Amino acid sequence: MAVDDEPDLEVLIRQKFRRLIRQGKLEFEFAENGEDALEKLQGRNDIDIVLTDINMPKMDGLTLLDHLAEISPVMKTIIVSAYGDMENIRVAMNRGAFDFITKPINFDDLQQTIEKTFNFVLQQKETIRAIEENDILKMYVDQDVIRFMSSKEYETSVLANETVNATVAFFDIVGYTSISEKYAPDTVINILNKYFDIMVQEIEKKEGQIDKFMGDCVMSVFRGDNHLDKALEAALETREKFHQITEQELDGYKPQISIGINSGEMISGNIGSESLRRLDYTVIGDIVNSAQRFQAAADPGQIAVSKEIYQQKNNSFQFEEIGEVDLKNKSMPVRLYNLIS
Repeated sequence: MAVDDEPDLEVLIRQKFRRLIRQGKLEFEFAENGEDALEKLQGRNDIDIVLTDINMPKMDGLTLLDHLAEISPVMKTIIVSAYGDMENIRVAMNRGAFDFITKPINFDDLQQTIEKTFNFVLQQKETIRAIEENDILKMYVDQDVIRFMSSKEYETSVLANETVNATVAFFDIVGYTSISEKYAPDTVINILNKYFDIMVQEIEKKEGQIDKFMGDCVMSVFRGDNHLDKALEAALETREKFHQITEQELDGYKPQISIGINSGEMISGNIGSESLRRLDYTVIGDIVNSAQRFQAAADPGQIAVSKEIYQQKNNSFQFEEIGEVDLKNKSMPVRLYNLIS
């Protein structure tokens, strides 16, 4: 935007920059004074540079400069004035003017100044975007992961894969998919996220990691010492927290969860497409697939585990037999047990 009370300036600018204007590389708006400029800038977010004279009626360029910072933090101002205004130019620079050029205007100098200023504005926008993306990243990624991604280890280990002995648990909100079809998206997501928070808090208390959110299901992985005990305890605590929910937020819908847990060797690594630059650090294998099918076979409120887990932990945990169930890709029925306490 060019702000000047001299009408000839608009004619000169349109003439000198006609090629760039015609090519769509530059677009100009014009204002007669500071008041006119502020009115025309309201609601606009596509003006990056303001060229302004200092001495103008109604509102001078120095007063305008004070208001421009309130409109946009990245908009930059170039003062266009005569040599006799050097004192005012110093005031303008102290108030945040980015640069200045003198009258009579050298349009080659003006073009170079605009290009320099525009490049600076672009850099500022990229910096702000990076900060915003980093803040968004913090919402989705654990702080330890972010620090790791910033370290030298990340580059060498990002594609490393290994076999680990761990426990995987799937926590599913029973019947939420059919309920969600009856309500507004905001209501569905807000309540779902509240239920997820309950699960996540209990999983993390037992040192579990959230592997991914899958619709209305959470996949979690427990590693390290006593990983199976921690997974079983997290499941019990989560189920109890859901039993305690009394709010009837969805026409009497009472949230319940079904959980499937399995433990053993699985492959841990980055799964996905390198060319698409989308990799998911996760675990895969028969143990993982079976845990998900245990969850699918469990009734509301049940924590389904394998016979092997029952045999390992029946001295410290109480179970009841669910029975034999047919699972996908299993040639024989699998006997499952429900974790009681």
